[in-house]
Amino acid sequence: MNYHPPKAKKLKLVKIGNSVGVVLPREVLATLRVDLGDDLYVTETPHGIALRAIDPDFVEAMTAAEEIMREDRDILAVLAK
Repeated sequence: MNYHPPKAKKLKLVKIGNSVGVVLPREVLATLRVDLGDDLYVTETPHGIALRAIDPDFVEAMTAAEEIMREDRDILAVLAK
Protein backbone atom coordinates (compact mmCIF):
# COMPACT_ATOMS: atom_id res chain seq x y z
CA MET A 1 0.00 0.00 0.00
CA ASN A 2 1.39 3.42 -0.94
CA TYR A 3 1.35 6.32 1.50
CA HIS A 4 -0.19 9.52 0.18
CA PRO A 5 0.47 12.54 2.42
CA PRO A 6 -2.44 14.96 2.85
CA LYS A 7 -2.61 17.76 0.33
CA ALA A 8 -1.39 21.15 1.50
CA LYS A 9 -4.03 23.80 2.18
CA LYS A 10 -3.29 27.41 1.31
CA LEU A 11 -4.35 29.73 4.14
CA LYS A 12 -4.77 33.49 3.88
CA LEU A 13 -3.28 35.84 6.47
CA VAL A 14 -5.61 38.75 7.24
CA LYS A 15 -5.28 41.91 9.31
CA ILE A 16 -7.31 41.85 12.53
CA GLY A 17 -6.88 45.18 14.32
CA ASN A 18 -3.17 45.54 15.02
CA SER A 19 -2.61 41.79 14.64
CA VAL A 20 -2.53 39.24 11.85
CA GLY A 21 -4.82 36.22 11.80
CA VAL A 22 -5.38 33.22 9.59
CA VAL A 23 -8.69 32.01 8.19
CA LEU A 24 -9.20 28.27 8.74
CA PRO A 25 -11.51 26.52 6.28
CA ARG A 26 -14.46 24.56 7.68
CA GLU A 27 -12.87 21.22 6.82
CA VAL A 28 -9.77 22.14 8.86
CA LEU A 29 -11.98 23.15 11.80
CA ALA A 30 -13.88 19.87 11.46
CA THR A 31 -10.64 17.86 11.35
CA LEU A 32 -9.38 19.62 14.49
CA ARG A 33 -12.86 19.31 16.06
CA VAL A 34 -12.88 22.97 17.07
CA ASP A 35 -15.22 25.89 16.64
CA LEU A 36 -15.30 29.63 17.23
CA GLY A 37 -13.91 30.49 20.65
CA ASP A 38 -11.98 27.23 21.16
CA ASP A 39 -8.25 27.25 21.87
CA LEU A 40 -5.59 25.94 19.48
CA TYR A 41 -1.98 25.16 20.36
CA VAL A 42 0.95 25.73 18.03
CA THR A 43 4.10 23.68 18.63
CA GLU A 44 7.36 23.41 16.78
CA THR A 45 8.21 19.90 15.61
CA PRO A 46 11.17 18.46 13.68
CA HIS A 47 8.90 18.53 10.61
CA GLY A 48 7.68 22.13 11.02
CA ILE A 49 4.77 23.67 12.90
CA ALA A 50 1.90 21.59 14.34
CA LEU A 51 -1.54 23.02 15.09
CA ARG A 52 -3.48 21.02 17.69
CA ALA A 53 -6.69 21.36 19.66
CA ILE A 54 -5.11 19.66 22.68
CA ASP A 55 -2.58 21.31 25.00
CA PRO A 56 0.59 19.20 24.67
CA ASP A 57 1.68 20.18 28.21
CA PHE A 58 -1.61 18.82 29.59
CA VAL A 59 -1.18 15.57 27.64
CA GLU A 60 2.35 15.19 29.04
CA ALA A 61 1.12 15.80 32.61
CA MET A 62 -1.73 13.30 32.24
CA THR A 63 0.63 10.68 30.82
CA ALA A 64 2.92 11.11 33.83
CA ALA A 65 -0.07 10.91 36.22
CA GLU A 66 -1.32 7.71 34.56
CA GLU A 67 2.13 6.15 34.88
CA ILE A 68 2.29 7.02 38.60
CA MET A 69 -1.22 5.64 39.17
CA ARG A 70 -0.31 2.42 37.37
CA GLU A 71 2.94 1.98 39.33
CA ASP A 72 1.41 2.85 42.72
CA ARG A 73 -1.99 1.22 42.21
CA ASP A 74 -1.86 -0.73 45.51
CA ILE A 75 -0.87 2.30 47.60
CA LEU A 76 -3.57 4.45 46.00
CA ALA A 77 -6.19 1.76 46.64
CA VAL A 78 -5.29 1.75 50.37
CA LEU A 79 -5.39 5.56 50.52
CA ALA A 80 -8.81 5.61 48.82
CA LYS A 81 -10.38 3.62 51.67
